[in-house]
Amino acid sequence: MHPHLARLSAALTAVDPETPKIYAWGYKLAAVLSGGGRLLACGNGGSAAEAQHLTAELVGRYRVAGRRPYAAIPLHADTSSLTAIGNDFGMAELYARQVRAHGRPGDVLLCLSTSGTSRNVTEAAEAGRECGLTTWALTGPGPNRLAELCDEALTVPAGDTATIQEVHLTVIHMLCDVIEKAVA
Repeated sequence: MHPHLARLSAALTAVDPETPKIYAWGYKLAAVLSGGGRLLACGNGGSAAEAQHLTAELVGRYRVAGRRPYAAIPLHADTSSLTAIGNDFGMAELYARQVRAHGRPGDVLLCLSTSGTSRNVTEAAEAGRECGLTTWALTGPGPNRLAELCDEALTVPAGDTATIQEVHLTVIHMLCDVIEKAVA
């Protein structure tokens, strides 16, 4: 087996016991979105891409054509806000300021970070908790700062960033599957 596939297989096997948590998150998120709440998602680099992938599946569709769109916002996608916040308040506030602007009590904030230590993501988690959002983390190996700050975390026990991101994408697709089945 190719080493990359071996790393991915080992990480997926290690995360499999977290399946009940993924289902619980999916049902919770389905209830929030169906009730008019929203999902905010943030990350940097590849984790930002994963956050945007999730929000695109929710606003668009995952598998079920014709279902209603859900309110899901990738916090890195508004470049004008990002550059203004970064310039005026510093890079650590990129996401926290947006969480305070867009988040409402009962909404969900999903924070993605392969390291679990990205300051702008940990600041977002803190802002989310202060504003009454449910905060979840998808990270690399735990324990880490982001996992400790969030209400719940799913940590991927892998040392390779690419493998962690690939497992995060798998978790995202599992969440979408649960959400679409829950609202059918």
